[in-house]
Amino acid sequence: MATPDRQATKLALAHALSAAERGLAVIPLSRTKLPALRSPHHDDPPPAGPRCHGQCGRLGHGVYDASADPARIRTLFAAAPWATGYGIACGLPPYHLIGVDLDTKSATDSSAALRELALRHLFTIPETVVVLTPSGGRHLWLTGPPDVTVPNSAGRLAPGIDIRGAGGYLVGPGSRTDHGVYTTAPGTAELAPAPCPPTLLRLLLPPPRPSHPTPPVSGDHGRGLVQFVLSAHEGQRNTRLFWAACRAYENGLGPALETPLTEAALHTGLSESEARATITSAARMTGHRP
Repeated sequence: MATPDRQATKLALAHALSAAERGLAVIPLSRTKLPALRSPHHDDPPPAGPRCHGQCGRLGHGVYDASADPARIRTLFAAAPWATGYGIACGLPPYHLIGVDLDTKSATDSSAALRELALRHLFTIPETVVVLTPSGGRHLWLTGPPDVTVPNSAGRLAPGIDIRGAGGYLVGPGSRTDHGVYTTAPGTAELAPAPCPPTLLRLLLPPPRPSHPTPPVSGDHGRGLVQFVLSAHEGQRNTRLFWAACRAYENGLGPALETPLTEAALHTGLSESEARATITSAARMTGHRP
């Protein structure tokens, strides 16, 4: 067990209580960014049914211990005097927080990847709370609708971009870890988390299962989609390709038109990697796997 750093723990508790005043549910974290309290079921045999998420009444259930109640938070930190940070639970009211984690450990420029997604899918990241990580990464705080469950994912949206949703948590600003301190980006501390753009929200959700096979359409429709891409001018190429690919998958022509649409996109000046990435995004958006 780590040696208690009382000053760091007092600071973490103060930051956690401040976050709770904004309605955010928190848990204590260790310097490793993991929940500070060990699971009470650590030595239990694997359960036959669902895992306990706190129904037993003991502490140590990770994000399921999260609370915005000051008395509960003090109890959590008192049980973990080695805690030096706090985690903010995602997916809970009132914000139904969604965390967009732009990592720096990947060889990919995650910020550039997010900008490319925004351009391709025609959405804008709003001004919102931004937390800077000790490694140079960024956490963007967004809010989701109360009736939508956003899952956690790692690299599914794009390489280097992880999503913290229901059952996940974000390291709160002011937390101290083995690698440094998490801080709020200048000018964003007083902002409220902004709503997630609807188009981005659709990309974060798992593709729906088709309820029934889509009826076949005529070959003329497929040729029309290819022609639509061929007639694109510079500045329209990605948008037209994405629209045509979505229509192709919606009408059951996606697999058959992948190559013709890719070739049409190459003819307009897109690279093969750009074309295939756009078609893949269209397939995912419409609930298909290319």
